[in-house]
Amino acid sequence: MLPLLYLHGLSFGEFVPALERFLGGTAGLSPATVTRLTKQWADDHAAFQARDLADRVGLRLRLGRRGAPQGAARTGALVRPGALLGVRLDGTKELIALAEGLRESTESWADLLRDCRRRGMRDPELVIGDGAMGLGKALAEVFPAARHQRCRVHKARNVTNCLPKSAQPGATKAMQEIYNAEDRGHAEKAVDAFAKTYGAKFPKAVARITDDREELLAFYDFPAEHWSHLRTTNPIESTFSTVKLRTKVTRGAGSPAAALAMVFKLVESAQARWRSITGAHLVPLVRAGARFESGVLVEREERAA
Repeated sequence: MLPLLYLHGLSFGEFVPALERFLGGTAGLSPATVTRLTKQWADDHAAFQARDLADRVGLRLRLGRRGAPQGAARTGALVRPGALLGVRLDGTKELIALAEGLRESTESWADLLRDCRRRGMRDPELVIGDGAMGLGKALAEVFPAARHQRCRVHKARNVTNCLPKSAQPGATKAMQEIYNAEDRGHAEKAVDAFAKTYGAKFPKAVARITDDREELLAFYDFPAEHWSHLRTTNPIESTFSTVKLRTKVTRGAGSPAAALAMVFKLVESAQARWRSITGAHLVPLVRAGARFESGVLVEREERAA
């Protein structure tokens, strides 16, 4: 597995598959056909969840919006699947796992990550997430060597929610200076400038940046060719936008297991259209522990000598 990790939580109420759209029509969709399809998809998903993950390097994590269908488990927490998207050593992206979990539960995240470790996954080099509750603790337990990168899109939303509308355009531009800086040093200065400009009037908004400084700037320590891939959870977001277009909200999907199997088939289909990351040839260097400064490979001292 590569050095990235993307995690995405799905709301069963949002992603209940519409079989007519998925299969291109209603012909042949008798109860027996639906039962056969969902059974086959469940078997395919089970085989997918059991495969070896020893050659993966990275993952992304993301949680979705609230909601669960009628008939889904009600345990006081929100029930939803967690999805992990990773990058392989050759730079291709791959769905790593898709499993049911609880929105608020650290243990649910930890269970999903433990299963990946059990199947051979080493600590990812970098995990990109949206600040999901419980995720940090789960990562520290299961993949303690992995670094964490906060999605800039979700962070920007969190910051602007703490500001009046009149201040939002300026703050958005100031945050772009942080994420689009030429290197980490300039990004650090942009963080300080943001704090100086907005700290007196909007300390809560500033704290959302300064308290997470390291997790916001982690991507600068990786190849510059990879920066556009590492700043956000967009790769998995766009995938599930496609899933949305092929599904519809209903009062239930028969069972959470059936909904999960159908979503798996939709994502599996979308996976064929994912493009490799830019600078794929640098992925093995990242996994081997090569050091990058300002996005450029730093030669080892002994080699330079």
